[in-house]
Amino acid sequence: MVKRIKCIVSYDGSEFSGFQIQPNKRTVQGELEAALRKVHKGQDVSIFGSGRTDAGVHAQGQVIHFDTPLLAIHEERWPRALRSLLPDDICILEAEEVTQSFHARFDVKTKEYRYRLSCTQRENVFRRKYVFHYPYPLQLDKMKVAANALVGTFDFTSFCSAKTVVGDKVRTIYELDLIEEGHELVIRVVGNGFLYNMVRIIVGTLLEVGQGKKEPTDILKIIEAKSRHKAGKTAPSHGLYLWKVTY
Repeated sequence: MVKRIKCIVSYDGSEFSGFQIQPNKRTVQGELEAALRKVHKGQDVSIFGSGRTDAGVHAQGQVIHFDTPLLAIHEERWPRALRSLLPDDICILEAEEVTQSFHARFDVKTKEYRYRLSCTQRENVFRRKYVFHYPYPLQLDKMKVAANALVGTFDFTSFCSAKTVVGDKVRTIYELDLIEEGHELVIRVVGNGFLYNMVRIIVGTLLEVGQGKKEPTDILKIIEAKSRHKAGKTAPSHGLYLWKVTY
């Protein structure tokens, strides 16, 4: 009897070439499938993720599923069964058996990303892989106005990489918050889906507003232009976290 297992996975993306498996590169999917292959005594087991994360991007709550045709491991034991087979930069937080109709990617309702910035003058060397150091003064009030302008359903062509291959670029952002946590600024984005580099381009654009290089009123003009050249730079990958996926 085949069982479908859903897992919540966290990983440090610093040493990965992204989530999706790639030839001759270290990926999150590759490590997970290698561990499952050992558990299944050499049988290949494919995993399906809620989405791909790029090289350097981290995850607090990535969701995957896989089918296990041979083993009768109880759902609560999967994290322990895989722990010793996975590298230290991947951790299975939770596992549960789900119906065969569940799909980690196609059943997603919302995703939450968080982007972390350090606003101190001196960089913390111990945080350099996990927070984007941005030691410039920011006008947070203006950034919050600009963030509010991005909430809603829009064609986000201006906010995605030119390499984006999907045709439909309409997405809905439900929440976009700027949260001050000590000397760090967290940009929290919740939406029904995200285009390639969309969150990082939103962050880069908000930073330009904070620096006075753009005005909050420019946001709707950027959206209407449907041109990547109108938005801000793409923020670095190491400040980004896939935080939570809901179904």
